[in-house]
Amino acid sequence: MSFSPWIEIDTRALRHNLGVVRDHAPGSRIMAVIKADAYGHGVQVAASALEEADSFAVARVEEGLELRRAGVEKPVLVLGGAHDAQELEAAAAAGLDLVVHHAFQLALLRETPLPSPVAVWLKVDTGMNRLGVKPGEVPGVLQTLKSLAKVRGCLTHLANADDLGDDFTRVQVQRFHTAVGHTGLPLSIANSAGILGWPESHADWVRPGIMLYGASPFAAPVDVLQPVMTFASRLISVKKVRAGEPVGYGGLWQAPRDSIIGVVAAGYADGYPREMPGGAPVLVNGLIAPLVGRVSMDTLMVDLTEQPEACPGDPVILWGRGLPAETIAGAAQTIPYTLFCGIGGRVRRKVLT
Repeated sequence: MSFSPWIEIDTRALRHNLGVVRDHAPGSRIMAVIKADAYGHGVQVAASALEEADSFAVARVEEGLELRRAGVEKPVLVLGGAHDAQELEAAAAAGLDLVVHHAFQLALLRETPLPSPVAVWLKVDTGMNRLGVKPGEVPGVLQTLKSLAKVRGCLTHLANADDLGDDFTRVQVQRFHTAVGHTGLPLSIANSAGILGWPESHADWVRPGIMLYGASPFAAPVDVLQPVMTFASRLISVKKVRAGEPVGYGGLWQAPRDSIIGVVAAGYADGYPREMPGGAPVLVNGLIAPLVGRVSMDTLMVDLTEQPEACPGDPVILWGRGLPAETIAGAAQTIPYTLFCGIGGRVRRKVLT
């Protein structure tokens, strides 16, 4: 028995969540977003489990090249595009599609000789003010782009779709259709929040990300989604402390009564947030035990007074099966994305098929 933490990646849940995307956007093709090592879940595992998606999307050229080296032949779109001639040449040689979001990328296409035109998507900034050409620039940019590359479509990104009470999403959708609806090109707007909450954003292609991994893009969990990642460990110590005694660094928590404290083999070096407040839920033997004291590099502590039978070796779930990542993220005042992407390199991985 190992007493170091691990994560379980449930590929059945990945496939289920892909089905949820199809249920919500039956008229759209699916570009599964597997950037950032599939949001910390393992890009090759995710690519294999999501083989029924129509294409994949990554953030950077190197991520696309990694997929090609792993034997993935499905279309792959690089959302950030190429940033220099070396990236452009490598992407073209690997058959990656590229987003064009800035004038310097037009110049790069013009100045870099390629054996054949690369395939691109034009990104339009409809109000997020991060990446993309302005709507008024679309006609001129598209005219130039068509002379330099194979234009696959146009896309934009929603800034506030996770807030179902914010009408700015509708504003963005309208701006996008006004800018590119006449082009006859395939269009893509919806992220996970758009897929689940804004049907008018579905268009020809949808780009699910966080929902594929079983987490909600909204503040509350979405019941139909299944968690893909379970972060687990074991108790390595159980001890008694007297009422009034401090526990952990700085003595931030003091036992309000004679208490039983369990020490879990997981800490911020493994990806459990140091800023997690006392009282945050942890599952020990399937039952909630509140976090106490400050999270350490290698360990955290929980109050087991209500579970006096707990002992070293007992299983612990930090988030995932039975304990939604949304709950833990909310306690830490963050989002599930940061939990998933923050898993430490020493954490073992188990793939459930």
